Amino acid sequence: MTVMSSDRPWQQLAGMVGDFEPGGVALVGAGPGDRALICMRGAVRLMQADVVLYDASAAATDLLELVDPQAERVCVDPPAQEAWSQEEINAALVRYARAGKRVVRLVTGDPFVAGRCVKECVHLIAARVRCEVVPGMPVEIGVSASTGIPLTQQGVSRLVAIAGEPVEPDAWAEADFAALAGMPTVVLAVAGLDGLDRCCERLIDAGMDARMPAAAVSRPARPAQQTIVGTVGDIAGRVAGEQIEGPLVLLIGQAVRLRETAEWFERRPLYGQTVAVTRMPDQSAALRAALEVLGAEVIETSTIELAEVDDYYAVDQALRRIREYDWLVLTSASGVAAMFARLEAMGLDSRALAGPRIAAIGSATAARLMEHGVRPDLVPNEAVGEALAQAIIQRGVAGRRVLLLRSDIARSYLVEALAGAGAACDDLAVYRTVCPQSLPAEFVERLDAGRIDWLTLTSPSSLVNLLQLLGKDRLQKLRRVKLASIGPVTTRAIRESGLAEAVEANPHDLPALVAAIVGAMPCR
Repeated sequence: MTVMSSDRPWQQLAGMVGDFEPGGVALVGAGPGDRALICMRGAVRLMQADVVLYDASAAATDLLELVDPQAERVCVDPPAQEAWSQEEINAALVRYARAGKRVVRLVTGDPFVAGRCVKECVHLIAARVRCEVVPGMPVEIGVSASTGIPLTQQGVSRLVAIAGEPVEPDAWAEADFAALAGMPTVVLAVAGLDGLDRCCERLIDAGMDARMPAAAVSRPARPAQQTIVGTVGDIAGRVAGEQIEGPLVLLIGQAVRLRETAEWFERRPLYGQTVAVTRMPDQSAALRAALEVLGAEVIETSTIELAEVDDYYAVDQALRRIREYDWLVLTSASGVAAMFARLEAMGLDSRALAGPRIAAIGSATAARLMEHGVRPDLVPNEAVGEALAQAIIQRGVAGRRVLLLRSDIARSYLVEALAGAGAACDDLAVYRTVCPQSLPAEFVERLDAGRIDWLTLTSPSSLVNLLQLLGKDRLQKLRRVKLASIGPVTTRAIRESGLAEAVEANPHDLPALVAAIVGAMPCR
């Protein structure tokens, strides 16, 4: 094996953005909608935070996975409950800061656009609490890129007016619609259909041509973004006809016509597709990101949970005598995590693995090893037990000792193949694979409504547990979902269950799984 630097990328980023001292407050903009569009400083501050006060918007809640599990999370506008007042938010920020906490106030868009955090900043300064404002891309700006409608463009529009809906519904009466009507491009953030209809009427009354191109956007810069194109005169009716609810961004002007050639967001190969990912949350990040960048809306639907084994004596003894083995074989990223957890419990680190050659079943397992500073000696071309066994046997295992650290339900093939080639194998369970108590409510609701297009399966156990949790009543609904299999072992389990796979990854890894799904989609 090769021992490498163990610095995590975020720690390197933390050095670039500076310290976040205890007792300080960071007012952080989450960006327009897509969690990946938060700025670097904002992402690092979330990772460093002891307390996060956040809005219930999707843009903010999606970023909570960056927050340390031990940090306190406080929603200031919980659904179906009364939202906190500005005074309550101000007081909480000061209280947490004076308790020596690193505090993040997380809001959609930018902290200073639409006055989202201005009062909080003023209050913190008056209270002599250290604060910083971390910009985020405003929703009203980000919607331009995600719709393909430029806010300014030579020969079309050199000026743009941006306005947000006032807090009080009747405050529109004070807005200067005559000034807005004379602007070549107008961007309005409105609460819903009523606000949209009211604004369009006021603009037409102020002199804007009812035939002026307009586009209404819901869930901007997110996979579920919907864009309705029409005119100022008919856009409200078109939105009502599509039954779109919730906050909207309205873009008005001749620049809307450029969407026909510049729109890219909704042309992505997986746009409009909802994909359920059955991997555990801490293992699904790469797959989720790969699907989202291609336009899919991803629902994390873990059907597997990990648990400790009842007795680690054999595992611990094997790790202490690691030099007696010729090979250490790891067949999952979870196995790597469990192994390093045992090393830490014994006061050891990656140096304790010196001695045997290390084999990882695939790129994901190898990547998890390298996070701990260990580069495996062997990674087969295909991430299946058959390929791993063949690759190890080709290097000669007769008379060699092999330690396998795996799940309690791992297939027997690998051990049988190595033993058949003359190896002496110690096959030890370093973690248990168990079935969760239930499926996420969002997944069940969408499955019942027929609003899941794909479901990814990366192991037979993920399917077995899914079927157990669904029950017979929902099995028929699962038949309407296209199943994407990681490889032949999982595909065999799918077929044995009476279902059929839509695609199988080749090679049998996550990038190929994504490519298989894309390959099954019609060209846009």
